Amino acid sequence: MVVYKEEIKLNTDNKITYHNITNEIQKILDRSDIRDGIITVVSPHTTCSVFFEEYSHDFDKDGNDFLQLDLNKILEKIVPNHVSSKTYNYPGPEHYKAVRSWENVDDYLPNNDEKALWNGDAHLKATIIGSSLVIDVKNKQLNIGKTGYYYFVDFDKTRDRVRKCLITVIGE
Repeated sequence: MVVYKEEIKLNTDNKITYHNITNEIQKILDRSDIRDGIITVVSPHTTCSVFFEEYSHDFDKDGNDFLQLDLNKILEKIVPNHVSSKTYNYPGPEHYKAVRSWENVDDYLPNNDEKALWNGDAHLKATIIGSSLVIDVKNKQLNIGKTGYYYFVDFDKTRDRVRKCLITVIGE
C-alpha cells in the first residue's frame, strides 16, 4: 500500500467563497501513481467545509453557481448571519481573552475590534456540512459520474485568507 499527500492552497474573500477542487484532486491522483484505492479530502479550518455536489451549469450575474446560491440561502435560514454580539453565545469573554494572548492577535482582532470574531455562523455552517470526505479511486480515476464535483467552501466572511485543503491518496 502507498500513501501520497499534497495540499491545495486556496484564496478566499471576505464573503462565502466556493472553489471547485475536482481537477486539482484528479491531478494529485495522477501524480500519486496510485491506480486503485481512496482519497481523503480534509479542511483543517473550522469555518471551512468540503462536499460533493452536482455541477449546476447555471450562474448568476456575479458568477455564483445556482446550487451554491441555494445552499447559502438554506444555510442562512438555519444559521443566520452573525451580525451582533447578541446573535450567538460565541465568541464569549474567555475566547476573546484567549485570542488576545496570541502572538498574532492583530491577525484575529485588528485594531482590537471584537467584531472581527463575529463568525459563529461560519463555524456552525461548516459543522453542518462537514470538513472531510472520502473518494473512491478506480483505474486512476475519481469514481464519480459526469456531473459530480468536489468543492471547498469557506463560510467565514470576516476577512480574506489563504486556506489549505489536505489531500491524501491511499492505495496500490
